[in-house]
Amino acid sequence: MKTTDLVSTAASNTFRSKTRTILTVLAIFVGASTLTLTNGLGTGINRFIDDTVSGIGASDVLTVTKATGGGAASTGPQKYDPESVASGTTDPGRPGATTEVSALTDADISTIAQLPGVEKVEPTKAVKIDFVQVDGGERYVASAGSLIGGQTPQLAAGSAPDDSATALQTAIPQSLVTPLGFASATDAIGATLTIAVSDPVRTQHLVEAEITGVTEGAFADTTSLTTTPALEDALFTAQNTGVPTDQLDRYASASAFVSPSATTAQIDEAKTALTDAGYSGRTVSDQLGTFKAVIDGIVLVLNAFAVIALLAASFGIVNTLLMSVQERTREIGLMKAMGMGSGRVFSLFSLEAVFLGLLGSLIGAGVAMVVGSAVSAQLGQTLFSDLPGLQLIAFDPVSILVTTVAIMAIAFLAGSLPAARAARADPVESLRYE
Repeated sequence: MKTTDLVSTAASNTFRSKTRTILTVLAIFVGASTLTLTNGLGTGINRFIDDTVSGIGASDVLTVTKATGGGAASTGPQKYDPESVASGTTDPGRPGATTEVSALTDADISTIAQLPGVEKVEPTKAVKIDFVQVDGGERYVASAGSLIGGQTPQLAAGSAPDDSATALQTAIPQSLVTPLGFASATDAIGATLTIAVSDPVRTQHLVEAEITGVTEGAFADTTSLTTTPALEDALFTAQNTGVPTDQLDRYASASAFVSPSATTAQIDEAKTALTDAGYSGRTVSDQLGTFKAVIDGIVLVLNAFAVIALLAASFGIVNTLLMSVQERTREIGLMKAMGMGSGRVFSLFSLEAVFLGLLGSLIGAGVAMVVGSAVSAQLGQTLFSDLPGLQLIAFDPVSILVTTVAIMAIAFLAGSLPAARAARADPVESLRYE
């Protein structure tokens, strides 16, 4: 029997007992569809995170800090460090815990700039905003968020502030558009925003900046203004009015720029150089890595349940083919009597198992893609409407192909026992079977 005849015979034999075949395929379908959906969930969320990081456009920038006491967040007593400052970050697993870091000075900035792989360094100047308002209207609380060189925040309207401009520019979050008195995000463009900061003796200073855009997105702070270096300097200067010059060079962090064409290995070398010098450097991708690790862990657990379903389905394949071997005993004896070798008989029944796996995986993947796409689109318009660009469940062709091949491999392994039994059958005894 030729190979093509073997394949066509195996395909037709699969449907000899339609009821058994359908039940077995449905069992495989459950595992295949679950596996496809869970992989799609992981793909969709991770792709959204990757797109967001790419949109930020700061993969060549390292946020540098100098840790005190290891930099661990703690709510317990800590030794006093006169050079420590609050970094403004908290430990999500420990409410109220604030990370303390040693202040970076101008000397530290110079040291970092000399390290291998670092092209330039810009200190991050912490500014505490009292309130923002437009045309003497209601006052609202806001915070300042620096615009790292190369960043492109997600925008609902307008354009990002020009970080090279000397004019004072800012972008406001979408959540402040209506409170500040604008009818829409577009109406806010070009308006003047008044920003109030207080100096150490609580004298309030007002700084005015032009609104160039309105930000949105998954990782956009609902009260954070996007500031340019010029605006940051103006706010920092107003906030530190009267402070001695030698007390101004204290920064919680700094931005270290590497070459825009730097490879991952070169960025890792820059991180190592910073660590060896007593500093810590992290990219935006590093900071979001925890989210991806959690998502991957959840997907892995869900995949484990899908694999369990597939293992259960494999027993159905064994049962289906064992029954098929039993019913076709005389046929097997006839095939062997006509010269078909044991290897060909084994291949015939193994191919039937593979066809069962192929049918179940294709139907499962197809249904999962239709259902997943519909659910993802619905959630994108309702529950996750505030996360533009999010496709909760996305399907990667390579992942689907790998899943299909894996299921077919499981089906082959499950079918090897009945196939081996058929291959070992004695032709004389099989022909006598009633």
